[in-house]
Amino acid sequence: MRIVIGEDSALFREGLARLLADAGHEVVGKAVDAPSLLAATEEAAPDLAIIDVRMPPDHTDDGARAARQIRARYPELGIVLLSQHIETRHSVDLVTGGRFGYLLKDRVLDVDDFLDSLRRVAAGGSALDPEVVTRLIGHRPPEDPLSTLTAREREVLALMAQGRTNVGIARRLWLTERTVETHVSSIMAKLGLATSAEDHRRVLAVLVYLRRPGHAGQG
Repeated sequence: MRIVIGEDSALFREGLARLLADAGHEVVGKAVDAPSLLAATEEAAPDLAIIDVRMPPDHTDDGARAARQIRARYPELGIVLLSQHIETRHSVDLVTGGRFGYLLKDRVLDVDDFLDSLRRVAAGGSALDPEVVTRLIGHRPPEDPLSTLTAREREVLALMAQGRTNVGIARRLWLTERTVETHVSSIMAKLGLATSAEDHRRVLAVLVYLRRPGHAGQG
């Protein structure tokens, strides 16, 4: 997989590049700010872009804004945003077309899971950090339909919103795939959402529900 990295911290950038190279991927571009990230993406034509949310020149959400521009120009390019802190406002906008991940930087330390997330995004799926999902779900008032979910359904919902397939959820929770399918159908029915065969569309449906007025997480 050909990958461009947008990260202004030299230590993190080079460490990430080494990790990716050791995993058999090709780092075809490195950028230290949003403008050079856009240029590197155009020049290298990568399969995936890994982008820090906060980059120069403004050190605010430059990386996220650059990611939106990249998505508009190259809709088939996988994009993974990395962040030091949870900032959920970017998730829904970019997850719409699939091929999107939003992970906390600490997740890179879990190398196997991180690399699996990259593969999932590059293949057209989604990968959302568990803490981002937890923030979105949060604590709900009794009248919220989320409060009608069982404990197991909430576990399945969290994994759905991370971008896990039914097979992946079954492996993570030690359940049969058929059992997971039953839980997913129940969740979608309780939340009033249509089911979809496309995993990223299922993720989007869940996120859109969670970000409705009165349901949005902070951050």
